[in-house]
Amino acid sequence: MRRALTFVIAALGTGLFWWLGLPLPFLFGPMAFCLAGALLHLPLKGFGQVSVAARTILGVAVGASITPEVIAELPRMAMSVALVPIFIAVIAVVGVPFFRRIWGFDLPTAYYAAMPGGLQDMVIFGTEAGGNPRALSLIHATRVLLIVTLAPLFLGHFYGAELSNPIGAPVADLPWHELAIMGLAAVIGWKGGERIGLFGASILGPMIVTAMLSLTGVVHFRPPAEAILAAQFFIGCGIGIHFLGVTWRELTRVVAAGMAYVLLLALLAAGFTALVTGLGLGDPVPAFLAFAPGGQAEMTVLAIVTGADLGFVITHHLTRIVIVIVGAPVVAGLIARRRKG
Repeated sequence: MRRALTFVIAALGTGLFWWLGLPLPFLFGPMAFCLAGALLHLPLKGFGQVSVAARTILGVAVGASITPEVIAELPRMAMSVALVPIFIAVIAVVGVPFFRRIWGFDLPTAYYAAMPGGLQDMVIFGTEAGGNPRALSLIHATRVLLIVTLAPLFLGHFYGAELSNPIGAPVADLPWHELAIMGLAAVIGWKGGERIGLFGASILGPMIVTAMLSLTGVVHFRPPAEAILAAQFFIGCGIGIHFLGVTWRELTRVVAAGMAYVLLLALLAAGFTALVTGLGLGDPVPAFLAFAPGGQAEMTVLAIVTGADLGFVITHHLTRIVIVIVGAPVVAGLIARRRKG
């Protein structure tokens, strides 16, 4: 019943946003209405494995966009990708004191709140390091929520980007055998990735499998538009659901800290975007999406609807997430030694 209520509320949000002609109704409609429901303490519940399965669609979409032409462009991306570790270092230098000194969080919570990794990954690593899991979950949910909300406005105002790029052909226009192959690639990549412990398996697994099929000429299309819209719907629900049970104290401290931090991140991302475009390493829209520290799935959606270079955007996000996740255990050990000392 809780999931049925969540679906109805999300569908109402989608319908209203569609009727009003607002951008990305299948993403922002469910996100806005589920967020409102969560803040009103309605008995909502996420969709579990269905939401995870929806992310595989985006993995297939990215993988299908990796063609021999994209691979030939990888050397051109090398210089801008090399800026990602510097970007993360600057975030750490600015973010950790921000949460530690201004908002009074302990060191593990401050570090993992500042790091722009995956929400689940940062909560898990931060909790193991002695951080506050609830605070970490709310701060990262706030980061994703605000960046997904503000990024389209920023793209439209400063770069003139439109969110009207065709997201895919209708399912009726695609050959059935390619639909079947993409479906198999999604399941095999997802479950195979989970079996070998691949982080972000629901997106990266299908992406890797589909990329191999695309590079060998087996797959020639992205998933149908209906599938991309379904992925947007469940991602939007998931963002709103993260605020379930939030208290007034959490809103005025934890969520407020997350909102203030997003402004800092936006300034840093804008600075690195200007650097990349100024050096001629990338076009403005893909450069902005590449350095906007939102969720991998959400940035993929925005890259698709703006017609940005998917290969460029996802390469930078993968680099960011790998560096943050690989560095997380190292930092956890340093924090533990400091506490003992």
